[in-house]
Amino acid sequence: MGEILDIQRIYLEPAAAELPRGKEVLSRYPDATIVEVESHQRIPELYGDETNVRRWVRIKREALVLGVKKTMTARPNGRSADFIAPSTANGCAMACAYCYVPRHKGYSNPITVFANIERITGYLGRHVGRQGVKPEANECDPVSWVYDIGENSDCSLDARISDNVRDLVTLFRALPTAKASFATKHVNRDLLDWDPQQRTRIRFSLMPQADAKVLDIRTSPIAERIAAIDDFVEAGYEVHVNFSPVVVRDGWLDDWRELLDELDAGLGEKAKRQLAAEIIFLTHNRNLHEVNLGWHPKAEELLWRPDLQQVKRSQNGDLNVRYRTGAKGAYVHALTALIAERTPYLRVRYAF
Repeated sequence: MGEILDIQRIYLEPAAAELPRGKEVLSRYPDATIVEVESHQRIPELYGDETNVRRWVRIKREALVLGVKKTMTARPNGRSADFIAPSTANGCAMACAYCYVPRHKGYSNPITVFANIERITGYLGRHVGRQGVKPEANECDPVSWVYDIGENSDCSLDARISDNVRDLVTLFRALPTAKASFATKHVNRDLLDWDPQQRTRIRFSLMPQADAKVLDIRTSPIAERIAAIDDFVEAGYEVHVNFSPVVVRDGWLDDWRELLDELDAGLGEKAKRQLAAEIIFLTHNRNLHEVNLGWHPKAEELLWRPDLQQVKRSQNGDLNVRYRTGAKGAYVHALTALIAERTPYLRVRYAF
């Protein structure tokens, strides 16, 4: 805990300090320096300052933002989840080299916690109620509406700072037509005591250790994530795996074979029966490439491969790169065939 978080400064929207959750968070860090800000989205020391790239990890470890969520929306998604829930946090203390979130807030993007949790849970409860019973099965879930509660943060890590995630797990436990879902790279065993009653799906993100060593900075080791799956299933969570991002390089398929064998050996029968996978091949971004060159250039040897990738301009004008169309289909087929061979019980929800 001390290694990944050592909060020294809290950037505070004054309105957050007036709320019970805000007071709780502030009381956890009594020695932190408080810096009042007008908005959690506009902090000059964090946002838009390219020199911060040199202090990337230090900012993540030492800074925390405490704000108030202004806009409540549950966006339709349809692949991993039916809806993206309004976030109770954004940013992260981990530093995965491929993460898209830093582009949206700043050059380091430490954790922001939203203190108005009652408003968020109230909105979500009403939204779920309006959906009624799910009319038909889809790839998100055969029965329940699925809400991703961690699109812009890692809920397992957020839970070390505030009770927001626990409040969401408690909320969904009482909603028979919906379930929460989040992906994580951080094993937080405090969650094992929350009694989710199958209403929360945790997706442990996995990749070969050779990739994780370079790309998954400040995360729980892959072996620790695999070792946690049985325990989380036993504690009442639905547990899936998230193969993301899949990075193509020399020997990549051999390393995935080794990872699948490690996964198979680490799971009990109960976990295997309920397991499913999402597979997402790498999409990278030119701006993030430039940022990474300033703090972790070795990662770009894996992520930035013009010989294998093609450029696509996103809706917001960013230049993204992904594996070339014809070749990518072959990569997807090769990995899904390998899964069918090594872990035939592992249902692939989608792969792209």
